[in-house]
Amino acid sequence: MKNYSVETQCVQAGYEPKSGEPRVAPIVQSTTYKYDDADQVAALFDLSAVGHMYSRISNPTVEVLEKKLAVLEGGVGALGVASGQSANFFAIFTLCSAGDNFICLSNLYGGTHTLFTSTLKRMGIEATILPCTIEPKEIAKYVNSKTKLLFAETLGNPGVEVLDIEAFAKAAHDNKLAFVVDNTFATPYLCRPIEHGADIVTHSATKYLDGHATSLGGVIVDSGNFDWNNGNFDCLTQPDPAYHGLSYTETFGNQAFIVKARASLLRDLGSTMSPNNAFLINLGTETLALRMQRHSDNALEVAKFLQSLDEVAWVNYPKLEGSKDYKLAEKYLPKGASGVISFGVKGGVDKAKLFINSVKLASLVVHVGDLRTHVLHPASMTHRQLSEEQQIKAGIAPEMIRLSVGIENPKDICDDLYQALKAQA
Repeated sequence: MKNYSVETQCVQAGYEPKSGEPRVAPIVQSTTYKYDDADQVAALFDLSAVGHMYSRISNPTVEVLEKKLAVLEGGVGALGVASGQSANFFAIFTLCSAGDNFICLSNLYGGTHTLFTSTLKRMGIEATILPCTIEPKEIAKYVNSKTKLLFAETLGNPGVEVLDIEAFAKAAHDNKLAFVVDNTFATPYLCRPIEHGADIVTHSATKYLDGHATSLGGVIVDSGNFDWNNGNFDCLTQPDPAYHGLSYTETFGNQAFIVKARASLLRDLGSTMSPNNAFLINLGTETLALRMQRHSDNALEVAKFLQSLDEVAWVNYPKLEGSKDYKLAEKYLPKGASGVISFGVKGGVDKAKLFINSVKLASLVVHVGDLRTHVLHPASMTHRQLSEEQQIKAGIAPEMIRLSVGIENPKDICDDLYQALKAQA
């Protein structure tokens, strides 16, 4: 499927039924798998044979989604986990141990920020958070012998800043760091970070990949391109006593990272994606290309409309001409910039909340990236755990609204936003 277009891959990749098998990948709702030979099961536990032994570690339905995302992102393998939070945690924890550190850009989703600065810190892993406006070459100043990776988002949440993937990939690689990119907002339909130098790609599959707000899930994709033998990743090159001293790089080559993530972390921590959720997310990916184009087209139309309103202080959408990220969006997001807009309501927090309370078609939910239009006030909701100073550094203004534009008729969306803004006048 790698030679087909992304539109075709969305529909066809990941599952190739044999003669007489179900055309739609079935839900394998089983925790266990039967074998007739003891040595065969032993080989599975030794990682010397391929197969399913227990659904905490792998499952045929989840595997279909994993194979599809590996194809869509252009990687050598993927791992499905319970949520996007799990995906980002696994990406970091596969490479970092107590005493290590990593660098990330500041325009993170609030939950990711808390994971990095609170939970991982309790585990002895330090996150160095740098402004998303930093020049890539400045990254070197914050690297030491314990720094393992650079983390960033293709499109920031909720500010929708566009990441200069190639520039930051070069900065990471010049310093022997792996480059991990969260591609949740863009999806592989709009951008494939691996093509621009990313080493590991993560997704909250709960968002656009599912697209219908039905299923929690996360996915990690391994590019297979990074040189783990550069002297900075003993966790992959040195013998693992949990598997009789095997070296992941020696045994699995360019799939070393994704095998360790599954065989070590998923085995031990159990943040497993359910087969039913994998089935629903896979169904969602089949219409991903259609939906993402509609989300992007609608969002651009809505962003232009918001710009025309006196009640709106500012609008940030990368595909708006004049946007500070317009050139980057043209380079990395030629088909569209996804469905998320951030904008400011004149009058600050109180007016922003009044606007949210006045929408009728759009809904107030703690979610983003499904086919319905949603609004949310990041400063008092998704990012409320941050201090005011941290919010400003993350690009969260008090008057900011995160607008997730759905696939409804764009005129209906604009009419609803208009009446909500006028309701507070």
